[in-house]
Amino acid sequence: MTKTLIIGASGQIGKMTTKLLLNAKQHVVALVRDKAKLSDVDSPFLSITEQDLEGNFNMAFQDCEQVIFVAGSGGSTGADKTMLIDLWAAVKAVKYAKAHNVKHFILVSSIGADDPEAISGDMKPYLVAKHMADQQLINSGVAYTIVRPGSLTNHSASIQVTTNRPANNSDAKISRENVANALLHIATNAVNNSRIFELFDGSTPIAAAVK
Repeated sequence: MTKTLIIGASGQIGKMTTKLLLNAKQHVVALVRDKAKLSDVDSPFLSITEQDLEGNFNMAFQDCEQVIFVAGSGGSTGADKTMLIDLWAAVKAVKYAKAHNVKHFILVSSIGADDPEAISGDMKPYLVAKHMADQQLINSGVAYTIVRPGSLTNHSASIQVTTNRPANNSDAKISRENVANALLHIATNAVNNSRIFELFDGSTPIAAAVK
């Protein structure tokens, strides 16, 4: 059975994804800075490793065939943490994955990461970081799935999404629970080709939309 390393397992989407994979009896290595944030998660399929993404976390990849990178600096931090976590930690993770012969790297990016030049304002440094992290993975030679969610909400999972960007920007949203369920599907189904897609709340079951 595949062992999946989840980087950022104590974040909102990361924790949801961790629980979903464990419920599916998948072996998970949860990389967190503070294991107390997973004190409410108990499973024989879970192991937790405390690592600082600003340091060397290479050993967390030992014996893991798959990686989900869902770490982020958070909206309350500055551009410095965006560069260190959303960009540099992702770059390091890709290098570690390649060194450990990881078979599949799932990276949670962002809508707009394909073309940061189209964006102005406070979001631009974040999207530049996401763009560069995406490019590092694309050029790495590691098989990948890059998911670019729309604006995140706390709505309950509908388990229905779309990979087609809505015509109205106000509709370009997706619940965190839907993202987590999409990551579950991606992580537990064979991937034949590397791929990139955007993801929004929609009307198509996740299994069909993310096939």
